[in-house]
Amino acid sequence: MTDLLSRPALDDRTRDAGERVAYDLPPTGLPPVMWDASRDPRWKRRIAGGAAILALIAGGGGGGAFLAEHYLIGDSTPASAAATTITETGDLAPIVATVQPSVVTVLVDGRSSSLGSGVVLSADGLVLTNNHVVAADGTVSVRLSTGQTAPARVIATDATHDLALVQATGLSGLTPVTFATDGSVAVGDTVLAFGAPLGLEGTVTSGIVSALDRSVDTGGEKLTGLLQTDAAINQGNSGGALVDTSGRVVGINVAIATAGDSTGSVGLGFAIPADTVTAVVAQLQAQAR
Repeated sequence: MTDLLSRPALDDRTRDAGERVAYDLPPTGLPPVMWDASRDPRWKRRIAGGAAILALIAGGGGGGAFLAEHYLIGDSTPASAAATTITETGDLAPIVATVQPSVVTVLVDGRSSSLGSGVVLSADGLVLTNNHVVAADGTVSVRLSTGQTAPARVIATDATHDLALVQATGLSGLTPVTFATDGSVAVGDTVLAFGAPLGLEGTVTSGIVSALDRSVDTGGEKLTGLLQTDAAINQGNSGGALVDTSGRVVGINVAIATAGDSTGSVGLGFAIPADTVTAVVAQLQAQAR
């Protein structure tokens, strides 16, 4: 059976100071997840980041690109059996400590607000995220791992590869991420996913690279050559980093697949591979000049 994939249905959440809000998720027989809204009380927020389910899901307000449908292409090239190596996990805490300052939360405040993740590309606040995170009209800002928030603007986008550059202002001394090359990634390698799933900033999950060269059809564009991982990725992880045990970014998180009535991760996450990312970034930087 072919799984129906989609970017997340973006749940509107009221964020009044001190208020706790139940997520409006499809019925699962479980009590609603509660959100402590005291950290960001200003706006209703939508969480961007790669939900994919077996049935269409709806979000309030102008869903736009966030509701684009994905289909996992059945004839995608399988991972090479020769690439199935296992990496010792060891102590992952030092990797987290190194990478965490280079991962940010990207926020868009407007009539159709959103929240996703991003990675730092330059010391002065150039940030890479998914295009669908910033597709909604509104005021863009970037929040660092320290909690500092800076105004930002979108300077270049590539809808075909679902990537975008955002320039934050008034920042300096940030630590850019380091990208790996696609040739260094093998099935079975340990990876960590960074981002803000369900708005929980500074979250890190771990898993392995499950497969290579997956293809996903958005209904308008087809993302190809994606990495598949079982590291938990949820709504809000879009644009965040998937890194190896050397702390290098091997991919940018873009979508997940889920089953049944659930909208959470079932261990089928997808990331745009590093070589594709770096090539698109170079094109976007030239475009922005």
